[in-house]
Amino acid sequence: MALDGFVLRALTVELQTLTGGKITKIHQPNEYDIVLTIRSRAGNVRLLLSANPTYPRLHVTEQTFVNPLEAPMFCMLLRKHCENGIIRDIRQVGAERVMHLDIRNRDELGDTFSKRIVVELTGRHSNIILLDPATGTILDGIRHVTPAVSAYRTVMPGSAYVPPPEQDKLDPFGATPEQIRQALTGPSPATPEAIVERISGVSPLLARELIRRNPDRVHEELARLAAKLVRGEAEPQMVNPSGGKPAFSVTPLTHLAGEVTQFPTVSACLEAFYGEKAERDAVKQKVTDLIRIVQNERNKNIAKLEKLEQTLEEARDADRYRKLGELVTASLHLVSKGDEWLETADYYEEACPVIRIPLDPQLTPSENAQRYFRKYTKMKHSVIAVTEQIEKTREEIRYLETIRQQLDDASLADIEEIRDELAAQGYVRKRSAPGKAKKKPDRPALTRYLSSEGVPIFVGKNNIQNEYLTNRFAAPNDTWLHTKDIPGSHVVIRGEYGDRTLQEAAMLAAWFSQAKHSSQVPVDYTLIRHVRKPSGAKPGFVIYEKQKTLFVTPDEQLIKSLQTDRQQG
Repeated sequence: MALDGFVLRALTVELQTLTGGKITKIHQPNEYDIVLTIRSRAGNVRLLLSANPTYPRLHVTEQTFVNPLEAPMFCMLLRKHCENGIIRDIRQVGAERVMHLDIRNRDELGDTFSKRIVVELTGRHSNIILLDPATGTILDGIRHVTPAVSAYRTVMPGSAYVPPPEQDKLDPFGATPEQIRQALTGPSPATPEAIVERISGVSPLLARELIRRNPDRVHEELARLAAKLVRGEAEPQMVNPSGGKPAFSVTPLTHLAGEVTQFPTVSACLEAFYGEKAERDAVKQKVTDLIRIVQNERNKNIAKLEKLEQTLEEARDADRYRKLGELVTASLHLVSKGDEWLETADYYEEACPVIRIPLDPQLTPSENAQRYFRKYTKMKHSVIAVTEQIEKTREEIRYLETIRQQLDDASLADIEEIRDELAAQGYVRKRSAPGKAKKKPDRPALTRYLSSEGVPIFVGKNNIQNEYLTNRFAAPNDTWLHTKDIPGSHVVIRGEYGDRTLQEAAMLAAWFSQAKHSSQVPVDYTLIRHVRKPSGAKPGFVIYEKQKTLFVTPDEQLIKSLQTDRQQG
């Protein structure tokens, strides 16, 4: 379901702990999202405001974001007017999907001023707007709306703010049960469509739930739920029906059968529902070009490998030319210039059969023999060169398959490192950012898991992380794991561990590999001191010895149950 007015009301009540808090940082990680870092009585929290057309939302977030080297103009404007400001009020407009954040700040002279951030979570028309509440003038919006786009309202700097069109529905949070009943009165029992059409803030999902609970007293159920949310008694949960799409609400969804997950806060519920989807879509947008490049390069190398193997097969026939040259030499007295062939016994065969050897009539008998010897020498040398080329091409294919697997598992934080690696390898152009470029960290962030025994397990999500994890971060007696002959991540267990930790680390190695959806995946493990990178090898490539092998079937639920975070290596 979409985030409706009832969810937003429960969220508004929950976010009251942020009033009086100070906005210490503002970032805009992408085109549609703003992240406010707020120091409040609840501690330091990050509030995500998203005008994403597919996943518009607003909630406290634990997610980490990769910020651009240079902040967008809207972010710079928010920093100018709102950074270090105090949040005076957070409120929902009626039962609509519109939230106002009122902020008081001081200018360079110490004079106070107020600004308002309007968050409109209205589907594909969602927006985040900064305005002057005293005059109603828009300072800017994260998405501009020109008169050519909308005749109803303009969202441009200097324009007067016009709220989204009113829908002429009853506000359930300011109405009595009787008023709700009258709004729903009709010739037939209330239907989900009628409830959505007449009551503000109600989604089709919530309407179906209210009818399921009490089809004859929907108005009472609606009034009771509105009162509970105002009192802060939301029951955020997500239902995952078998074979259906997940749904969330701030009240139990008794009409849906499926696995139910309860959440302590509305924000936690929204993050669980939207966070992974939104990041997956953002990652997909960022890696599409890289996937295409890697796939094209892999296909080219596969075609090259086929040609090289064909050439090698032909070159392996070199001994036949040596034999023919020796037979011609032994029969020089039988051949004259101008002959097109030589018929002689093949002394290399036990039965000495008579064979016919083609000759070039333009050459002397001795020159014909030397021609066969030259072909032999050329093909013999080509076997060595082609064999080397085949091994290099196979290594290139393995490398590209590893990159492809890493792109499938990449988070937003990993993509730029993969792009930088591909640029260093000459597959893509290096990106030049305007202004002073950020210095890249000497120690890339690694993903750390805690096993069920409390032992740290580190996973490299790309070759930059893999090389740092294996060659610099891990100690000689740490345990290193990798899928056997399958592209995947490097995994390291720090220190002493038990059988459960080893099993879980092997599960992580299998999950972050090309075989994540397979069963009985072979995972090698050995000590770090037995792992090394050959000179001149591709990034992330190592050889190892004294390994043992485990066979595991990746379990997504087990992996998700392991506590995880990202930390600088």
